[in-house]
Amino acid sequence: MLYNDHNPPHFHVIYQDHEAIVDIHTLEVLSGTIPKRAKLLVMEWASDHRAELESNWERARLRKELEKIEPLD
Repeated sequence: MLYNDHNPPHFHVIYQDHEAIVDIHTLEVLSGTIPKRAKLLVMEWASDHRAELESNWERARLRKELEKIEPLD
């Protein structure tokens, strides 16, 4: 997640040589690609932490420090 980034609310995924941008609300990949297995793991994690992602999006827009979000178990 980047400070003062553009809408819609989203987060950035970097996996090996792949990059993608994922919509927080719909979990749709807005741009880029990541391998299928990595995408499944990212979607599971994002689904479990959607409220935290939304909160961090608002914090970033206000240029506040982002809260740590736990990794996938």
